[in-house]
Amino acid sequence: MTGAPQIEKTPESAIRLRGLRKAYGKLEAVRGIDLDINQGEIYGLIGPDGAGKTSVFQILGGVMAETAGEISIYGKTARAARSEVGYLTQAFSLYQDLTVLENLHYIGDLRLLTRREIDERGMRYLRLFDMDKFTDRLAGRLSGGMKQKLALACALIAEPRILLLDEPTTGVDPVSRREFWDTLAALSAEGMTMVVATPYLDEAERCSRVSLMFDGRIVETGTPKELKRNLGLQRLELRTDDLGRAEEILNRVDAIDDVQRFGDRLDLMVADAAAGERTARAALEKENIAVRQIHVGQPTLENTFVAVLRELEGKLVAPPFPRRRDFRERETDAVAIGAERVNKIFGDFVAVRDVDLSIGYGEIYGLLGANGAGKTTTIKMLCGLLEPSGGVIELAGERGRTRSPFVRRRVGYMSQKFSLYDDLTIEENLDFFAGVYGVPRAEREEKKRWVMEFSGLRGQEKMMTGELPGGWKQRVAFGSAILHEPSVLFLDEPTSGVDPLARRAFWKMINELADRGVAVLVTTHYLEEAEQCNRLGFMVAGEVVAEGTPTSVKAAQSGHLIELITDRPQAASDLLKTEMERWRVSIFGDRLHVVVEEDVATGIARLKQRLAAAGIEVADAYEETRSLEDVFIAVVESKREN
Repeated sequence: MTGAPQIEKTPESAIRLRGLRKAYGKLEAVRGIDLDINQGEIYGLIGPDGAGKTSVFQILGGVMAETAGEISIYGKTARAARSEVGYLTQAFSLYQDLTVLENLHYIGDLRLLTRREIDERGMRYLRLFDMDKFTDRLAGRLSGGMKQKLALACALIAEPRILLLDEPTTGVDPVSRREFWDTLAALSAEGMTMVVATPYLDEAERCSRVSLMFDGRIVETGTPKELKRNLGLQRLELRTDDLGRAEEILNRVDAIDDVQRFGDRLDLMVADAAAGERTARAALEKENIAVRQIHVGQPTLENTFVAVLRELEGKLVAPPFPRRRDFRERETDAVAIGAERVNKIFGDFVAVRDVDLSIGYGEIYGLLGANGAGKTTTIKMLCGLLEPSGGVIELAGERGRTRSPFVRRRVGYMSQKFSLYDDLTIEENLDFFAGVYGVPRAEREEKKRWVMEFSGLRGQEKMMTGELPGGWKQRVAFGSAILHEPSVLFLDEPTSGVDPLARRAFWKMINELADRGVAVLVTTHYLEEAEQCNRLGFMVAGEVVAEGTPTSVKAAQSGHLIELITDRPQAASDLLKTEMERWRVSIFGDRLHVVVEEDVATGIARLKQRLAAAGIEVADAYEETRSLEDVFIAVVESKREN
């Protein structure tokens, strides 16, 4: 007698969209989306600025009504399901002048929770996020990472079945980002369903599935692994001493699909690695450019994103900057930005301690650190906005006289928080900064046109700056900072919230400026982007604790990164975190990353043995290349332990 046929259980559908449309007058922002999201999934919705992602989130959150289509959230309409949905908006939506606990009480009251429920759940999430010591701190005085953790705690206090996260980690440092995503993985393992929009494609790698959205439509869907496989291209890392010329030459080679410049290498996307290497070597040798090394690497999700978008809207070509200033020749060892044992003390608090820096003309230097590490304070001292408590600063050829009119005309500064006036139009902002920087009147109109083209906002000069989405505002702010063609440029998180295509345009322009001899100091929390710097400095608690090229900083780290494929990644993560430093273990979708100090074979054997003893099967284990984010977290956490 045979048993009854086994019916494979399909995951329960949490969100179902059919023909979803949203129009704002004549503008159709969402154009007929079909989507199925299963219970417990972390689902990524990615796309360029203006793709329609936020409109989808607002409809799912019941904030606004759809124009047409069907929406089902566990069988209910979006409006009827609001009590089961938590929504973390793109902008920080809590009250700056309320404390952490007061914000939780306010949101809990809105959700009609009892005071006991608010206190129990609120403290549980604050302990989970390591914020239970800050209940009396005003929200406006929290770091970027802590603000986002508080916003997430407020979204979770009603214990929703669905969590909507619209760019939740913009402006959040890498350590906090990783903690944030590990928390999301734990909530997903408990059955909570999440939809996440993010401009950071390394984050999208952590999602169960991803949909790429463009011009109001979904153009591709799959797991991160499937999307990268469907790309059909391989990545080559090429190292040469003349990156600028090599990039220009290889961009003209038809057999090379894409060329992206980084701080000490070029990344080439080719159909076949061996044939691509031969083609690249031949093209460069013909121009007498020596190739030091070519290495085959795995394509990233960002490679896939850029390739798909280029098919849809063509190759992104940034307009040439209207150069009007001749840069004088300088000695190769001339210091553009220098610091000797610079300190900054606020009362009893040492914000910056004995910082030494020497940045040359034509160099792109990345200053990296967690929120509160002292980066912005250091930049303000270096560019003369803040007086140091001790030490000597050299800027644009002047030693100790960083506030002189001569220096002011040669420095550009794009601030992390304030760069533009929201209550002025774009054109009024550009006129203001052109006047402040002393741009000759004969050049202003041409340069303003360049900013509008670079920003993708031609014809929108009369638009109020406060109405711009974050990514577009950053583009205008960047253009404003270089109107006067500075010889030294400070960029404090310039691409925060900017999509990958626009980020490329930023870095193409930054590299062009550096090739002309401009010294650039940049901070960023997106460490895949930091690879584009020539040198890096890692700041922890006000000190620069590591420095070097992206490649040398990675090579200096001990240990190995092991990637594990297991049937129970969350259980494996929870177990290993009880036995190792927590920063050594992190979940990436269906994979687990573990940093071990012993050799690879011994590390894999030990991990397999420990997990098997707990009944957790490991299907595969192998060494994976460490990212700059892995290195950053290791450096920061090791310093904290010491």
